[in-house]
Amino acid sequence: MSLPIVLYVLAAVLVLAGLVGTLLPVLPGAPLVFAGLLLAAWADGFQHVGPWPLLALGALTLLALTVDLWASAHGARRVGASRLAMLGATLGSVIGLFFGLPGLLLGPFLGALIGELLHRRSLHPQHLGAAGKVGAGTWLGLALGAAFKLALALTMVGVFALAWWL
Repeated sequence: MSLPIVLYVLAAVLVLAGLVGTLLPVLPGAPLVFAGLLLAAWADGFQHVGPWPLLALGALTLLALTVDLWASAHGARRVGASRLAMLGATLGSVIGLFFGLPGLLLGPFLGALIGELLHRRSLHPQHLGAAGKVGAGTWLGLALGAAFKLALALTMVGVFALAWWL
């Protein structure tokens, strides 16, 4: 196999891992997509994709990273989540990876819920309702952030494809 083919295969693997990473909290999705697209452009000697599309891809990568941080924090902050709730959501996301799709969907919610209950140090029904609201708000922020990151990653692939074929 020639070197350019190996580089294109590696680039495709990076892009696919990045697309998966937009939904999984343990993989840096947008940076992996960018690395794969940059590698593909480099393997071609930047003949098809030059500096302007690469700058646009870099800007989209930075936007995706910003959205990731903002959406998670905003969703949690909007419902009054404690630091323990946000930590719980993160841990719940990571632990949820081991339980497939149900774990990915329920992990952040349960983690935020447990973190908020630990913060409040009470199982009073009023606190259970508030912790549930925090769990739902945190989960919604994570879900919307993941959807937006996926949209940005797919946009990056589209920008690259347009630059390649135009």
